[in-house]
Amino acid sequence: MGGVCSRKRSQLVDEDDSFQSPTRFSKTSSLKWLLLTLPRSSSDVSRKGLGKGPGRCPSLMELCVAKVCKDISKYSSFAVLPSDLSQQVFNQLVDSNCLKEASLETFRDCALHDICLGEFPGVKDAWMEVVASQRQSLLSVDISCSEVTDSGLNLLRDCSNMQSLVCNYCDQISEHGLGVLSGFSNLTSLSFKRSDGVTAEGMRVFANLVNLVNLDLERCLKIHGGLVHLKGLRKLESINMRYCNNITDSDIKYLSDLTNLKELQLSSCRITDLGVSYLRGLSKLIRLNLESCPVTAACLVDISGLASLMLLNLNRCGIYDEGCESFKDLKKLKVLNLGFNYITDACLVHLKELINLEFLNLDSCKVGDAGLLHLKGLVLLKSLELSDTEVGSNGLRHLSEAGSWESSLPLCQNENTDG
Repeated sequence: MGGVCSRKRSQLVDEDDSFQSPTRFSKTSSLKWLLLTLPRSSSDVSRKGLGKGPGRCPSLMELCVAKVCKDISKYSSFAVLPSDLSQQVFNQLVDSNCLKEASLETFRDCALHDICLGEFPGVKDAWMEVVASQRQSLLSVDISCSEVTDSGLNLLRDCSNMQSLVCNYCDQISEHGLGVLSGFSNLTSLSFKRSDGVTAEGMRVFANLVNLVNLDLERCLKIHGGLVHLKGLRKLESINMRYCNNITDSDIKYLSDLTNLKELQLSSCRITDLGVSYLRGLSKLIRLNLESCPVTAACLVDISGLASLMLLNLNRCGIYDEGCESFKDLKKLKVLNLGFNYITDACLVHLKELINLEFLNLDSCKVGDAGLLHLKGLVLLKSLELSDTEVGSNGLRHLSEAGSWESSLPLCQNENTDG
């Protein structure tokens, strides 16, 4: 189910867990009940989706789940089943696009751990009653692209053990709906992509999310001034604010104490060299994306102090050669994107010491054959993007002369190196 649906195995609900109903059947009893419903002939069971290869015999659990899904209209409740079995039935109905509002009701009070309904059609407030009925067993919820409103989100207030909540593209959730987050101190992952409901004022509740590790606010255009509420979230490791074009230098200063940050996505924000200077103390930062930010090569002085940095995206930043000498200090870099900048061969001189570099993008830069001489020592390079440059066959010959290089390094790779 992806990152938004992860859970700690130590927190799986056991049969004797206090979250479970005391009348819940054991797994063995439940399987016996399911087996009694199975037909004698395997031909009566749909094998669509069963097994992972030709000739593979489906497992007993797969047969049970397939049978229940096929006859879902016959059941009124799965509350007597172990939660892990109910979870598999639920997942199968979602994956096969067969979950309906009527069949959803059978999962009320089933102690499910994961409710992943991202992009599933028809999800609305009425569905959230069943979602919320899982109460403290619920660890992960994804209602992306749904019609859920503030009222529906508020139904989750008793699900205080949630670790992951994804509400991407939920247009009907306002800043008032975010109030429910104040009770989710166990959240480790929160995503609200392209949400007008996430405002600077609404972000006040974020201050209570003391265990938050991953935060995704991509395309949230009303959060300027709200990052002050992240100051105390010292466990944060990843923040995505791509295309938040209202974010400025004054916002970035509130990230300077988040010393556990490993990934920071800031493409298309209004961040200048001053904003980058606030990041100089983030010694654990591994990935930094500044694509299309109005920075200059002067910011490399501060970036060069990021000792753990392995990926740097400066695509479309309008960088010139002056100030590029600081590249030489980024010894751990594996991915460097310099596409669509004004750098020339003079800049490439400062890349020759980046011996760990594996991916380099120079798309549409003003580099030529002579500049590639400086890259001969980058023997770990796997991808080199040279589209729309002045490099010709002579330049490629310089590279092929290096012993550990392939004789014909492609000019254009399909690797994703944009951060």
